[in-house]
Amino acid sequence: MTTVYPIEGMHCGACVKRVTAALSALDAGVTVTLTPPQAVMASAVTPSRAMVENALATAGSFRLAPEVAAVTPADPLAAAPAVTTGIAPYYPLFLIVGYIAVCSFAGVTVAGSRAISWQTWMANFMAGFFLVFSFFKLLDIRGFADAYSGYDLLAKRWHPWGLIYPFVELVLGLAFLFRVAPIATNTATVALMLFGSLGVLDALRQRRTIRCACLGTVLNLPMSTITLVEDLGMAAMALMALAAHGTV
Repeated sequence: MTTVYPIEGMHCGACVKRVTAALSALDAGVTVTLTPPQAVMASAVTPSRAMVENALATAGSFRLAPEVAAVTPADPLAAAPAVTTGIAPYYPLFLIVGYIAVCSFAGVTVAGSRAISWQTWMANFMAGFFLVFSFFKLLDIRGFADAYSGYDLLAKRWHPWGLIYPFVELVLGLAFLFRVAPIATNTATVALMLFGSLGVLDALRQRRTIRCACLGTVLNLPMSTITLVEDLGMAAMALMALAAHGTV
């Protein structure tokens, strides 16, 4: 009997290699795939869930999904997870961005009038965006780095960039929040977001089915044009802020 073990925490080819090496101790013929994220074993003695969990723990931040399905070779697709399409998977992202956008209106009136200072709103929004998004990445920084290396142009070649990136977002968020060196902060934001969008654009151009790491590994968001709009939107706001300071 073939046993399929759905695995959580795999984001790229490097993850597949680590999981394969770890599970090979239980089944030399194990097959690990990223899409869908699972391990398929056909050993005479089926390893227990605890044995698989322990093996995965030696490879990194990987774990078994709540359900493990057993199928025969005649029905290899029975355990394949359902693929969620459309806009539904992005509901948490829209909710988070919506909350940030609303909270960013705090203190944006001009001299006590009803007029809105959009420069203040944008600074508040970018502060909230970077702080919240860095928070989610820092919940599982290693998992984020693995996922980010799947499409970011720099993280592909230098893995530590994925470990550094959440802290860069954290620093930018604090700089926007406390209005520290606004010209330098906005300039860094433009550079960071535009460079990041290049990796997203390349992944979209290749029509690759990969996980978006914008909210770390807590939420399973597929890569799409929404990710690109997110990066370019932040770059555009930073450019508008620089224009308001007369630097562009």
